[in-house]
Amino acid sequence: MFYYVIILSLALFLVAYKLIFSSKKQRFNLPPSPPYALPILGHHLLIKPPVHRLFHRLSKTYGPIFSLRVGYRRTVVISSSSLASECFTGQNDVLISNRPCFLTAKYVAYNYTTVGTAPYGDHWRNLRRVCSLEILSSNRLTNFLHIRKDEIRRMLTRLSREVDKEIELEPLLSDLTFNNIVRMVTGKRYYGDQVHNEEEANLFKKLKKVRAVGEAMDEILQRLLDECRRDKDGNTMVNHLLSLQQQEPEYYTDVTIKGLMLGMMIAGTDTSAVTLEWAMACFC
Repeated sequence: MFYYVIILSLALFLVAYKLIFSSKKQRFNLPPSPPYALPILGHHLLIKPPVHRLFHRLSKTYGPIFSLRVGYRRTVVISSSSLASECFTGQNDVLISNRPCFLTAKYVAYNYTTVGTAPYGDHWRNLRRVCSLEILSSNRLTNFLHIRKDEIRRMLTRLSREVDKEIELEPLLSDLTFNNIVRMVTGKRYYGDQVHNEEEANLFKKLKKVRAVGEAMDEILQRLLDECRRDKDGNTMVNHLLSLQQQEPEYYTDVTIKGLMLGMMIAGTDTSAVTLEWAMACFC
């Protein structure tokens, strides 16, 4: 009797699941999707690396725009440059500008207040303005030119030591971009030779490996922020943000500054490294 109850419950669950998602698809006119999405898991078992090749195969079958269910979230995949451009023009740009609210961002990204997790609105627009005008302006990037040259020199020196060996570019380029960003933000190196504090460097690598250690990451960022605050003559992005804090302390709080630091270090590293890696692949 017990087994019949389980089987009946499972059958009712599958029927309800099918009816709910079928009605959603009809109501919202969703893009085509591969069949046989599992309950709860969705198409998770279908998504295997290399993901870009999987998306290419699916685009040949379902067209340049299709959808996948990743867990309980529906994800739209666009494989057309013209359609992608249309998504980010006019009113469409505003409609899709928000990010999903993952629980991780609540504890790691200061309760959805960083530039990469904040909902579209006045706060996000102001963070974007600070990044483009105050942190990443042409004059400020020119001031950091010596850092980029030095990191490139270090990378070339590292390559020359292993000239007769097969080299994996991905970690090399990732280290290059990460050191570039961290030096511009805080004035310190955290990978490779001549790091100031080996124990601190090993701790800081948590920023790249995990996103779920909110307290440890906050401790690291607060320590760096305090160091820059003590260094009155420093010429880093954090020092500039601290000068803005003196002018508008109610907005440029420590949490806001740490959120900008976190976004620059994590988001800026992978995007830059992947771009360089693909550029190198084009030369092959």
